[in-house]
Amino acid sequence: MTHRTMARSSRHQWLTVEELCDELHVSRRTWDRWRAKGTGPRAKRLAGNGPIRIRRDWLDEWVEAQEDA
Repeated sequence: MTHRTMARSSRHQWLTVEELCDELHVSRRTWDRWRAKGTGPRAKRLAGNGPIRIRRDWLDEWVEAQEDA
């Protein structure tokens, strides 16, 4: 796998809510509040009623926006 392919696959990596909370050092309750208010990073429920996942690039964009604000 080339460096470019690895970088692309890393950006498109799907994170679980637990992984996101661990990485940002926030509680699941904080995540749930962000989701309810629509203020957290973009997320998607997979396969209809499947688990919620957050793409790495969506998280990175959201973090950058928070730093700029």
